[in-house]
Amino acid sequence: MGQSEAFDFDAAFCGLAGHIPFPWQRELYSRFICGEFPSVCNIPTGLGKTAVIPIWFLAFAEAPALVPRRMVYVVNRRTVVDQTTDEVEKLRHNLATKPELEGLKKLVPSLPISTLRGQFADNREWSADPSRPAVICGTVDMIGSRLLFSGYGVGFKAKPLHAGFLGQDALLVHDEAHLEPAFQKLLIAIEKEQNRCNEFATFRVMELSATSRSNISGDGKEAPFTLSDRDRAEPEVKKRIYARKSLYLQENADEKKLADEIAEFALNFKDTGRAVLVFVRKVEDVEKAVGKLRKEKLNVQQLTGTLRGLERDKLATEDRIFCRFLAPSSKPKGIEPADGTAYLVCTSAGEVGVNLSADHLVCDLTTFESMAQRFGRVNRFGIRDDTEIHVVHPQGFDKDNEYDMRLEKTLDLLRRLNGDGSPQALDEMPHTDRLAAFAPTPTILETSDILFDSWALTTIRGKLPGRPPVEPYLHGIAEWDPPQTQVAWREEVGIITDGLLETYKPEDLLDDYPLKPHELLRDRSDRVFKHLVKIAARRPDDRAWLLDNEGHVEVCALKELANNDKKERINNRTVLLPPKVGGLRDGMLHGDSETANDAADQWFEDAEKKVQRRVRVWDDDPDLKEKTKDMRRARPPIDTRPDTDEDDEDTSGKRFWHWYESRMGGDSDSSKFARKPVLLQIHTDDVVRNAERLLESLPLTEELKRAIVLAAKLHDFGKRRPLFQRILGNSDLNIILAKSGRRSSRIPEQYRHEFGSLLDAVDQDKFKAFDGKPELQDLVLHLIAAHHGRGRPHFPADEAFDPERAEVEWHRIAAEVPRRFARLQRKYGRWGLAYLESLLRAADWAASANPSACVDNEKDQP
Repeated sequence: MGQSEAFDFDAAFCGLAGHIPFPWQRELYSRFICGEFPSVCNIPTGLGKTAVIPIWFLAFAEAPALVPRRMVYVVNRRTVVDQTTDEVEKLRHNLATKPELEGLKKLVPSLPISTLRGQFADNREWSADPSRPAVICGTVDMIGSRLLFSGYGVGFKAKPLHAGFLGQDALLVHDEAHLEPAFQKLLIAIEKEQNRCNEFATFRVMELSATSRSNISGDGKEAPFTLSDRDRAEPEVKKRIYARKSLYLQENADEKKLADEIAEFALNFKDTGRAVLVFVRKVEDVEKAVGKLRKEKLNVQQLTGTLRGLERDKLATEDRIFCRFLAPSSKPKGIEPADGTAYLVCTSAGEVGVNLSADHLVCDLTTFESMAQRFGRVNRFGIRDDTEIHVVHPQGFDKDNEYDMRLEKTLDLLRRLNGDGSPQALDEMPHTDRLAAFAPTPTILETSDILFDSWALTTIRGKLPGRPPVEPYLHGIAEWDPPQTQVAWREEVGIITDGLLETYKPEDLLDDYPLKPHELLRDRSDRVFKHLVKIAARRPDDRAWLLDNEGHVEVCALKELANNDKKERINNRTVLLPPKVGGLRDGMLHGDSETANDAADQWFEDAEKKVQRRVRVWDDDPDLKEKTKDMRRARPPIDTRPDTDEDDEDTSGKRFWHWYESRMGGDSDSSKFARKPVLLQIHTDDVVRNAERLLESLPLTEELKRAIVLAAKLHDFGKRRPLFQRILGNSDLNIILAKSGRRSSRIPEQYRHEFGSLLDAVDQDKFKAFDGKPELQDLVLHLIAAHHGRGRPHFPADEAFDPERAEVEWHRIAAEVPRRFARLQRKYGRWGLAYLESLLRAADWAASANPSACVDNEKDQP
């Protein structure tokens, strides 16, 4: 449908974004609807870079055949209030409520969101229906690891799904790309590799920055997209890019007193009633400055990257001081900002992605790209004419330290500004001079087709020669950047101990109930170690779980973790502690604190209604049924006292621990965990209908669509085995179930029904009659094999069997699985094949979450 028939761009943009578009926004829309996506987009701060999202949305509505249906927006780090999320929430709300957007709503009825923030955190809404447009916002780690089939906090079964949906039919916007040059180079490499392999779905990368590291795009062929003369003539644009910011440089004579001096300069504004932003590079300096300001009984809040996600999210929605610094469009409803002078003291956590606008700024010296970010957080919209910026800098610099030399060059540029800190003055600095003052570029590791192949082997969960961790490829290797460690608290660490660890492996538990961003805090590894030493002094024999980025877990006593000779073992890992050992205070790691809480269940779909997406509850909880209403099991109940005799009188109290998730909240194999039983034919029919519906609007060939639908018809044939029915707890073999309801047995699910389905599929008339090419028959079988995450490239030996077929057949089928996977990956590409797998999986999950009919005679009891 053409634009004239559906909407006028200016009117629709205004309805979605709340303001008329700037000329650059109109021009970008014009390019998008022609299928042109600039590699580099240089837009000064304060001019609505995040408007690229409504621009993309309108372009997709106008030209769905040319515009990718998913917007993937990547920010440098997880911030307190993700400005991108705010923009998407506003867009979605306006689309649903504004009458003038009815024409647009008919084209694109809704917009799924998955973001970093609490209620939308990795909520699978974006992957539930791949035919709908969606916005996924994430950090470099969150998006980058998923693109490389290695998603942090994602079970092995879901890794290919995330890679396929993020790496196909997607426009990836890398915001403030100059801060992560290694990631930007990786994205370009993925895009080129997909083009080389002729992958069929569009993957486009756009660098978005106010202070780019280059004047041209990563491939060296395309000039950057930036403001035009028409933009610069716009009154609102002129007000913002010429926003008055008087710059003062102050020399620091004693580095040990830096925080005190910065606090003293900040106190000069204490009687002004203004919002004063303070930036320092070190967490220790934040604490010193905050302490000095609070002695004056002033409104003071702090923001560092060491704050746990839960408390960080609450800052943006509940803290009156922090809300004082938010731009009007980001202020939460129902919170009255603090009166009088207010101070927000930050590390670099406040530099990117936070829609802050203070009246004055006091800070230490950092490299030029970070200075530009800080300047952009003061008088952001050009509404003041008295804004002051005070930069406290050292007297001298270490000539042998590359980072120090960049600081010296930054100071030289600041002096050349002659007191003008406006965006225009910064932009007029020669590009080569600015680039020389950026932080040193980290060592960027080269990727290759062999590395991409090895990362795509998601069934192999252990260490694999030639498959390195992905983290260095996301960020590069920076000698000046110390290693980091994440910390979270989980009850299972203190409950699943000793012999229970054999039955309930930590890796499997974390697959079923992944760590979410709101549970985690991050700090320098050396500081984390010092806190762990204090905790271990109180609780030496309590256990901790040590996770690496590939999901492997090492269980060890705290006294072992606090061993000074092995303190590097926590570098670039996640430490999972039981809440009973303490260590949490005000959302930050604090070794002296004897308290901590497990925040795993505090994950909401809707911040207003407080709808939980997952919950863990004990069998003696009187509200168990109410708490788990409309949810499904994330896994079978955990028996914490397996040696207890069923006839023993002492069987009351906490024994069985039930883990539940919302119907579309996870990646568990729901065959055993559905709320009510579902017949196999009903489930199969539901999957087929879902697949046909999903495929209607997707840009796939008819033969590919037929192959996916045929796989849907055949994917669960292996569930007909009596052994599998016993696993489901079904003793009546007159009926064949696909889902067990709550009567599943305790028989271990060693037999994989997908493997049995492979054996059966080739004998079915539907498959024999399928007149597709050989690679399409291959695809049908691979989709069946991979629909629960196996088959990439193999089935483990202990799962490659079928109780009703000859052993020689097992070996033949098992040997063919990896060969078939290799053939198809060459045919469709790594991300292309993962995308095709994910279409069947999305149809299967939707059927599991909402069956069209259930067996009526099942008691609905936990």
